Amino acid sequence: MTQVPSPPPRKSSFGASMKAVFWSFFGVRKRRDYESDAANLNPVHVILAALVGVAIFIGVLIMVVKFAVSQ
Repeated sequence: MTQVPSPPPRKSSFGASMKAVFWSFFGVRKRRDYESDAANLNPVHVILAALVGVAIFIGVLIMVVKFAVSQ
């Protein structure tokens, strides 16, 4: 009977996930960094970071529109 090795634990912080999501919003990421992210980032952290990033983006858009309309 062959044992299947378990994948190594992912070693990354929430800050690293935020950085990866930030760069993905701009669509620029080096292939080497992308591969490192895919191997090391925690998927739950990436989802949470994306939600935080979207909330910040929407908040900035709302502030810009309110500023433009008030002028």
